[in-house]
Amino acid sequence: MKVAGGNVGRVFFLRLEDGDVLHESVEQFARDVGIQHGACWFLGGADTGSKLIVGPEDGRAERIVPTLAALDGVHEAAGVGTIVPGESGEPILHMHAVFGRGEATRSGCVRAGVATWLIGEVVVLEVLDCPATRRRDPASGFELLETD
Repeated sequence: MKVAGGNVGRVFFLRLEDGDVLHESVEQFARDVGIQHGACWFLGGADTGSKLIVGPEDGRAERIVPTLAALDGVHEAAGVGTIVPGESGEPILHMHAVFGRGEATRSGCVRAGVATWLIGEVVVLEVLDCPATRRRDPASGFELLETD
């Protein structure tokens, strides 16, 4: 396990509006107010056609290929994530969420493009004095959390 610590900074409540793309909106907000590190929570609706990364085709393959899925119909949603800067220094949201409609539930990473249906609420907790970054891992191709 690798660990990076920090101190609690500001706390924000965001209201996303109909059609706002979750990860794009949170990352733009973080840039606008100067947040480099944070934790965040999402609660709201996801619009039909929103796309999720729902896992790799084969998790042990030499080259990891993500599997995508689109939501069929409007879904209720809840998610949790982190904001950590990438190698360029820009804040990157990594969030996984669950999406429910009727008896069906899906889960996945929101980076493929989850559009807000009507309203989305996000709480962002800023973390100060944290050395963590995301660096591209050559083996997986993922931008992994590094703590040094």
